[in-house]
Formats: sequence, C-alpha cells, structure tokens
Amino acid sequence: MPGPLDGIKVLDLSRVLAGPWCAMVLGDLGADVIKVESPEGDDLRHFGPPFEQGESAYFMVAGRNKRCIVADLKNPDDLTRVRQLALKADVLVENFRIGTLEKFGLAADDLRKENPGLIVCSISGYGRHSSMAARAGYDFVIQAESGLMSIIGDEDQEPMKVGAAVTDIVAGQYATQGVLAALYHRERTGEGQDVDISLLDGAVTLLSNQSAAYLMTGERPKRLGNDHPTVCPYRPFETSDYPIALAIGADRQFRKLAVVLGHPELSDDPRFATNPKRVENRVTLYEVMEAAFKTRGRDEWLVDLHAAGLPAGALRSVDQVMDAPELAERGMVETVEHEKIGPTRIVGSPIKLSKTPTKIRFAPRSLGADNDDGDWRS
Repeated sequence: MPGPLDGIKVLDLSRVLAGPWCAMVLGDLGADVIKVESPEGDDLRHFGPPFEQGESAYFMVAGRNKRCIVADLKNPDDLTRVRQLALKADVLVENFRIGTLEKFGLAADDLRKENPGLIVCSISGYGRHSSMAARAGYDFVIQAESGLMSIIGDEDQEPMKVGAAVTDIVAGQYATQGVLAALYHRERTGEGQDVDISLLDGAVTLLSNQSAAYLMTGERPKRLGNDHPTVCPYRPFETSDYPIALAIGADRQFRKLAVVLGHPELSDDPRFATNPKRVENRVTLYEVMEAAFKTRGRDEWLVDLHAAGLPAGALRSVDQVMDAPELAERGMVETVEHEKIGPTRIVGSPIKLSKTPTKIRFAPRSLGADNDDGDWRS
C-alpha cells in the first residue's frame, strides 16, 4: 500500500541529523527521497564507534528510505545533475551555511523560476533570518544556548545535556511539519515556499512549562534533578530492590496513591491535599513515601499502581527498552536487510496511520550506492 506522500520527490542535500531526520520521516511517509552526499560522505557516516562492515550506527539513525548518491558540487557536471534533480523535486531539504546554495546557483529563487512549486526547507542553528544566521549550530551548543542544560541536573552540580541529540531531532520534526503544511498550501495554490527552521527555536519550545513560568514570574527556574518544579510527587523512588518512576499529576491520582501506599490519611492532610500544597511540603511528603516504597519490591508496587490506573514505571536501560515486548508489538524495532551488514535491527517509525501506513522500504544505503540510478544519470 503506498504511503500518503507517494509521488512526492524529495532532494535531501542536508547532513548530520536535523535535515536527514526530516527527509527520513518524509521517506517513511512514502516520499521518494534522494540523498546527495559529498565524496567524503555525510559526517554521520564517520561518527563512531560503533561501526559494522564500515557502516556507522549513527548513520542508521536517519538514513533509511533514501537513495544515496555522491556529487561534488564543485564539479560542473555533478552540479548540473543536482540542479536537474532540484528542478524535478517537490521538496528540497538543506542545511548548508548561509550563502552556499546561492554560490552554486541552487537558491530557492533561482530554482523557482523553472520549478515554481518547489518547497525549500532550510535548517540551521539560528535561522536564516537572524543576526546569527552565519553561526554554526550543533546540538550540544544549542542545548547550552537555549537554556535547556540549565534546567537539567541538580542545583549543586554543573548543568547537564540530554543524552540524545534532542535539539536536532525536534528541529527535524518541526521541519517535517513545516514541509507538510507547505505541501498542503501548494495543493491549494500551486505555490512553493520556504520553510525556515532553527535548532534554537525548536530547543526553546522544549523549555515548555519552565519558560512559561519564567515569563509569568520573572524567576529563573532552578535545577531539581529528577524532581518536578510544579507537580508533586513526580520523581523516582527507591523500593526494596529497583527504583520506580512515579508521575502523579492530579489530586484524584494522589488520593488513589495514598490508598495504594497504605496511607489513605495523606490525602486528607491539609499539607498534601492539593498539588500546590504538595509542592510546598514535598520534603515532608517524600519522607513518608520513601519509607513506604522501601517495604516492597518494584514489580509488586507496579502491579498495584497500574491496577489503580496510576502512571508509574520501571527505570529501564536502553537494552531493556529495545528488547521490550511492547516495542515489538508497535513495530518500533524492525529488522531490515542491509546491503553490507545483512539483517540488522533499527528503530521503526512512531507514526501509525490506519489507511496509509508508514513503511521502511529499504535500509540505510552505503555511500554512493545509487550512483547509477537513472534519475541521477539522466
């Protein structure tokens, strides 16, 4: 069954993660994606270890559902061919330094003279229309400059980054949304347009309630480790064996929790009866809860917590998550046939559509694997 973007041609001139992530999602949705790389290949191909048969695990993150060709844009013949691809494309995804596309005659305005419906998605650290547009932006730097690191970790320790490239990924997701919106606009008007995505902009949205609280009060958020600034109890707790993650976001949930803990009186205590009061008196509340949780093991607690309909779970490691049966049930770990590695497992698409489902049509390709493709050489 074809995907919802069947027939849409995407030219992926991006590298590393945010742009390739966007193009991958479009490919998952059925678009025909051609990834153009320099002779050295996307930087992701060199990020490692680990490598298997010369292929990096990092490239596997966002390389699927794309045909891969090599082109040196400084070579006139290669540049001509890439331009021909752009003139036949519906979407062009790029994250070059500002001015690079203009230098090669691939700027949006130039291409739209012959391809007026072209959608050009540009992803950069600080946005194309910004006083900092010329500045390079990598995930770690953006995590620092966005304020995201300032709210991660404990207050008596240095700020910490998130352990995955979240600013790249969220920018890639916003880029996908922007492209889909632009395709819908083009369907009605025939007009192409520019999609300007900034890693910094996307990272700022991740601040969520923390930025909203600052804008409301003018007070800088503090680092609270695994605790929550405005919801309580919302943190891990030690049991008699393994820790448990608990997220109680409503007073009705707390009343149920008090019963499960064997302390129904907590919900009637004026210090804990409402969420604002629990936040105010969290230290005292945690003393009672910690003592209760240590009387039994994690799995016993989870049975009772889930039976009460409460949000709780185990603190799992990556290997435990990747082998979890619920991921297999949702198709979130799929085995694909790689041309060099053979059968290999990769993370699947989280987008589940009932009529036009996403599909991993082929594994990430090796560098230049599709150089002889007719679309490229014609």
